[in-house]
Amino acid sequence: MRALLQWYVDAGVDEAQDAAPRNRFGLPRQAESIAAPAASPPPAQPPSPSAPENVKSLDAAEIAAACPSLADLRTAIAAFDGCALKRTATNTVVGDGNETATLMVIGEAPGAEEDRQGLPFVGPAGQLLDRMLTAIGLDRRAVYISNILPWRPPGNRSPTAEEIALCQPFVERQIVLVQPRVLVLVGGISAKALLEKREGITRLRGTWREFSPAGMTHTIPTMATFHPAYILRQPSAKREVWRDLLAIQKILSELGV
Repeated sequence: MRALLQWYVDAGVDEAQDAAPRNRFGLPRQAESIAAPAASPPPAQPPSPSAPENVKSLDAAEIAAACPSLADLRTAIAAFDGCALKRTATNTVVGDGNETATLMVIGEAPGAEEDRQGLPFVGPAGQLLDRMLTAIGLDRRAVYISNILPWRPPGNRSPTAEEIALCQPFVERQIVLVQPRVLVLVGGISAKALLEKREGITRLRGTWREFSPAGMTHTIPTMATFHPAYILRQPSAKREVWRDLLAIQKILSELGV
């Protein structure tokens, strides 16, 4: 026993494990704890498919065609959820002015001020448009003014072709309901969309064309010109715009306006 104890001391064992001897080889084995496998997460559900843009555009056309008045159309546009631009806009901006106007002006999309007020052409570009109309003897209240899009694109970015096509039935229905005798398209976006042209506004402006939206039985003399916002950025364009305004004044005079 002395020799065994000395061997323990030499091996560095200097402390007893228990107060009394125990036969550790006779202890029952503890059952190993086996963790249950983690449950697999449920498979991700695919996102609900959204309606294709052409289907939404068809819906917009049907909704617009069913509106017998501008008041009904405004209500329908405000309730329309098929365009994502509505979710980022503050207000729905439809048309403003004389609902039986001889002259109708169509711009591109609402800007920041238009989005805040819910009215078209009320910012700096709108103030310039008012002065342009005054220069040819017209008051804003005698004209009907609208835009291709009723909602402001985020950050004033250019609208996509899909967004334009989606909203176009609404502005075309406004034309049908107002029945203007002269149509003025300000800016390349509205000119290319309604005239179905690929050329830029520099080539489209200054020439009389004929336009007839779906639901209208006659054509409307239509003039494209630069957008007032462009004139504010490029004052040198005033000369071309003045020529366009004189041409508009001339045809209105011929119509007895």
